[in-house]
Amino acid sequence: MLSDFSLISHGVAALTFALLAVLVAVRYMRRDVDQTLALSALVSALWAGALVSQSLWGLPDFLIRYLLELLRDASWIALLLAMLRDISQRATLHDDMKRVLSAATLLLVVLLLGFGSLEFVFQWTPLSGKTKILGQIALSLLGLSLIEQIWRNASGLGRSSIKYLCIAVGTIFAFDFFMYADALLFGQLAESFWNARGLVNAMMVPLLAINVVNTRKQPIDFQLSRSAVFHAGTLIFAGGYLLLLAVGGYYVKALGGDWGGALRVLFLTIALAFLITLLLSRRLRARLMVLISQNFFDYKYDYREEWLKMTRELANVGDNPPLPTRVIRILSGLVESNAGALWIRDEQGDYQMKTAVNLSMPRHTAIDGDAELIRFLEDREWVVDLREYRADPITYNLLEIPEPIMKTPDAWLIIPLYLGNELYGIALVGTPYAKVELNWENYDLIKVVARQACNLLAQADAQHRLSRAMQFEAVNKASAFMVHDLKTVIAQLSLLVRNADKHRHNPAFIDDMINTTEHAVRKMSNLVDHIRKPTGDEEATLTEVDLGALTVELAEAYRHQKPAPRLVGEPPRAIVRAHPEQLRGVLGHLIQNAQDATPPDGEITLNLKIATGNVVLFIQDTGIGMTDEFIRTSLFKPFESTKGLTGMGIGAYQAREYIKQLGGTIDVTSERGVGSCFSVRIPLAHTLETGAEASDGQTVFHEGNRQEGVG
Repeated sequence: MLSDFSLISHGVAALTFALLAVLVAVRYMRRDVDQTLALSALVSALWAGALVSQSLWGLPDFLIRYLLELLRDASWIALLLAMLRDISQRATLHDDMKRVLSAATLLLVVLLLGFGSLEFVFQWTPLSGKTKILGQIALSLLGLSLIEQIWRNASGLGRSSIKYLCIAVGTIFAFDFFMYADALLFGQLAESFWNARGLVNAMMVPLLAINVVNTRKQPIDFQLSRSAVFHAGTLIFAGGYLLLLAVGGYYVKALGGDWGGALRVLFLTIALAFLITLLLSRRLRARLMVLISQNFFDYKYDYREEWLKMTRELANVGDNPPLPTRVIRILSGLVESNAGALWIRDEQGDYQMKTAVNLSMPRHTAIDGDAELIRFLEDREWVVDLREYRADPITYNLLEIPEPIMKTPDAWLIIPLYLGNELYGIALVGTPYAKVELNWENYDLIKVVARQACNLLAQADAQHRLSRAMQFEAVNKASAFMVHDLKTVIAQLSLLVRNADKHRHNPAFIDDMINTTEHAVRKMSNLVDHIRKPTGDEEATLTEVDLGALTVELAEAYRHQKPAPRLVGEPPRAIVRAHPEQLRGVLGHLIQNAQDATPPDGEITLNLKIATGNVVLFIQDTGIGMTDEFIRTSLFKPFESTKGLTGMGIGAYQAREYIKQLGGTIDVTSERGVGSCFSVRIPLAHTLETGAEASDGQTVFHEGNRQEGVG
């Protein structure tokens, strides 16, 4: 079927004319000429479709095809008459000539259609085959005459709007004239003319479409992107190459004799490898894209595609590849290059190289912040072309280029990176794959992309600085906690040293000294373990602790400092899950703060109550108290203290955070000049059968310094 060239030829014609008819009918039906063109395209599509049907199934018969061809010619002549009428309204066309041509054409069309209809209906043959051919020749000549009159009488400006249409219709009639003249001369239609006729008509359709679009000033919505043209061009090139490859393989086999088969395999393998090499060559792709941009598009760039590509590259939150490398790839890709380097301003104002891609950089890469190039770029947002600079340095006012750039092989463009109005960095782009002629469009796009990329570089640098500051803050925070614990231990040991001379012969003092030293050793050991394993499993270190017994121990441990804490009643047995030393340190710190905030003649009481599922320790003092504002905004805020340089400001914060880890809470009530009451609520490890209920369901706890602050 596909071997029938006439079938392929007229099939293509039917398809293209149908598309033209749809295009004009949908968007371009305002003028008489456009409406007539849509009719002509539709009739031509039916005519070509009839010839395709005849080739496939033998239908329709000759008379129907002949009448369709007459209708096709009549529609094209109607189009020419509409154009002639349009021209006559704007130009000086003699009425006599117009009437003669119009009348002669219409008369011939009516006669041919009439005789053809009589033959179709009554099977009467008034016209012989040669007469019909003469009629077709006459129609072609009249069509060419109409085109000549249209062109002759159109003004210079008017010709530009009708030239494609005149060329297309004139080619159709001229081809018919030569075909039928050849048939009249030799007594039969030439097969070569007949088979090529459909493709000749189809090739005129783009000219007709261009004429309509240009005349109506309405661009077609359908557009090919640079990527589509590139891939289509690559496909056409590959198809042509494979076609030549097949022909070459055939001749290699035919002329190779006994070695023909092997030589053909060798030839095809080498040729295919060469084709794959060409298709994968980035240099060839770059040159092809430059060629497409220069010859097929008004703008060099597909800005939508470039913006989407840049957004995809920069939106990657990962670090593979790093952001500076991605920025260089984006900037170099705009000018068909794959090499570049990036310098960013440091805290001293100099510019340090962050990355280099496919460039051989010199040993020293830092650029002085006082360099002439830096001052030049700070004054004006120029892209420096080093090839242009080397050819004529006066263009850049004899600018001195730093050695790290001048000594870099293949250095080409110096691109400033601005953050607001300040120069934040410098990008260097290497020599491109293909020769790229730079103009305003290149420079504008490079500057816009450079600014966007610079914003992201600055944001990433700010995030890095913030992360580093947070790490230092974490280290400082951990150090502050350690210093706080060390200060507590030092205070205990210092107290022993001060009382040693006075009480060294007192056995009770010796026992207390041993207990205090043992406690200090345990605390320091726990601190060392915590430093070694800061992220250990805290839950695994929790044990059951009797808070009642611990309260008694704390009251005994802090009785040496005035005022001594006093137990209210006998503390009940209350088992909680906690780290013994940490819980001891937290509660001891709260008692210590109560003593610091209370005068020696004041009072501190410890009261332990059992509530449903919880145990509550009340620590109440008669100190100076605190305001509600201080409790709300400063009491549990770390690193704020009213003790001056002697306080770390983390005691209350550390206590509350640890009690939270145990699932409990700390509350505080206080009044200036009256005192404060802290309540520590901790969940019980077991539900105990006891009648002791907390008299106050909402307990309160305060760690802080009763002097309007915390230790």
